[in-house]
Amino acid sequence: MAPFASRRVLLGALLTGIASPRLARAQAPGAPKRVVATFTVLADMARNVAGEGAVVESLTRLGAEIHDYDPTPQDVARARGADLVLWNGMGLERWFERFFSRVGQVRQAVLTEGVTPIGIGEGPYQNQPNPHAWMSPRLALTYVENIRKALTELDPARAELFAANAAAYSERIRALDATLQARLATIPEERRVLATCEGAFSYLTRDYGLREAYLWAINAEEEGTPRQVRALIDELRRSRPPAVFCESTVNDRPMRQVAREARTRFGGVLHVDSLTAADGPAPTYLRLLEANADTILQAFGAEQASR
Repeated sequence: MAPFASRRVLLGALLTGIASPRLARAQAPGAPKRVVATFTVLADMARNVAGEGAVVESLTRLGAEIHDYDPTPQDVARARGADLVLWNGMGLERWFERFFSRVGQVRQAVLTEGVTPIGIGEGPYQNQPNPHAWMSPRLALTYVENIRKALTELDPARAELFAANAAAYSERIRALDATLQARLATIPEERRVLATCEGAFSYLTRDYGLREAYLWAINAEEEGTPRQVRALIDELRRSRPPAVFCESTVNDRPMRQVAREARTRFGGVLHVDSLTAADGPAPTYLRLLEANADTILQAFGAEQASR
């Protein structure tokens, strides 16, 4: 009995030794999933959460205007080949719904899920949500959590990786939020008007106690009507900010006209809808926010004046 029992134990040990590596291999994550985001800012956020756990790309190229983007057949093919598509929602990607109908059954996630929107108060988009919620670092934390959830549902075997990356990235966002709060607080009360081409800064101005002024609500109105131009000139003559700005993806000519007539100056380009190349001022989402603060404060002369 004893020799037989010993042989049975030995056989069990051998089988266990053979089976365990196979089991471990079966449980190990497979190849990284393919993720497509509708524009470069979302793609950068997703890369920070995914790390090496997914391959992330943007449908739109660097510098593209995303509101009325015209997808190419190659974009359709890339989305069809993806395991997950991430998009902003809130009416930002007006092209997306008709685009997605051509793609077929691909998993998708709306990254503004859970965000309480600020409404657009005027023009043809009145009472629609302002879609630029990522311009608030505080709301960016919601984006990060939605990305983490979407990636985890797609690839549960990498849940711990996504959770760790999301936590680390969220800490960096919180730290930048505190820095921006301190820096933008140096703008004197009488100068705290942020005038831009598009009304894309509603969430940022709310977070940091600024007043927002703009030529048009959504970039589809890109040139600005005579009424919009006149209304902004009148506002700027009353509030007298030291500078005005325009977004990198639109024509700044109307705002330069406003600056001349309002007797202020054009303070430079701000980044909202697109990142820049690696050697540009806004190659990542966090650098985009920092670069905008640099441009605003330099044009306002705020930090120098506070020293």
